[in-house]
Amino acid sequence: MTRLLRRRFLVVGLVGMACLLFVMDSCFQFRMSKTEVDHYFADKPHKGVLHSFESGYRRVNYVQVGDAELPLVVFVHGSPGSLSAFIDFLSDTALLKRAQLISIDRPGFGSSNFGNAEPSLQKQSAYIKSILEEVKGKRPVILVGHSMGGPVIARTAMDYPDMVDGLVLVAGSIDPDLEPNEWYRPPLATPFLRWLLPRSFRASNQEIYHLKPELQEMLPLWPKIKARTIVIQGGKDDLVSPGNADFAKRMLVNAPVEFMLVPDMNHFVPWNHPELIREAVLRLLKEEGKN
Repeated sequence: MTRLLRRRFLVVGLVGMACLLFVMDSCFQFRMSKTEVDHYFADKPHKGVLHSFESGYRRVNYVQVGDAELPLVVFVHGSPGSLSAFIDFLSDTALLKRAQLISIDRPGFGSSNFGNAEPSLQKQSAYIKSILEEVKGKRPVILVGHSMGGPVIARTAMDYPDMVDGLVLVAGSIDPDLEPNEWYRPPLATPFLRWLLPRSFRASNQEIYHLKPELQEMLPLWPKIKARTIVIQGGKDDLVSPGNADFAKRMLVNAPVEFMLVPDMNHFVPWNHPELIREAVLRLLKEEGKN
């Protein structure tokens, strides 16, 4: 093979690799554009309004729906994901009769600095606090977190207990001892390999790689949570150990806690069993209505 031919094969290979990475990045984004959000709400009686704010170099994006005089429910997605994970809840008429609803793009996902995650749960809770400071007023607030969103809302209730009245932990990754030791995460976190990942997976690996020490940092803070809490967990969850529900039972010593444990349920509760989340939110709203 001549040197010229080898160079041509190399160029073709590099171009092919670049095209493959571009296609993978485009296919695995797990997010909605403003146009897609507007289209989703076009025929809905309640329209979703996109908002964003700047905090340092971070931009945090969220969609808000419903009556600002009602209690507030904030949905926080897992990893990877975006506000789209809870988009169908934002058109749920039963919820909209009782609450205003918000779904956020966590840092690194959706339109919140896509691909550049924030490993610090404390900083992520501060971003949620910024949203609450903007829209909360004097009304009750319920936070709903699925998977990686679970420790985020738990940290928010630890750091700002006076701002949170209820928690719904949906298959939340909260026990540091149950975090799997996945051999591939350290290599994929290196500067070279992480740029080969689609941006959604890059952000996901970045925060999950640091999750265990973040959860360990939270261990002494669990008694600070006083918000009424409902834990939803499936017995056939292969991504988040069902033992996380037992951890919640041990650690939530100063909060009223209920458990919705479904033996044959997997990890994907928002899509496969949305009625459980709806029931939990409505139950917490009813309790707040009594206060």
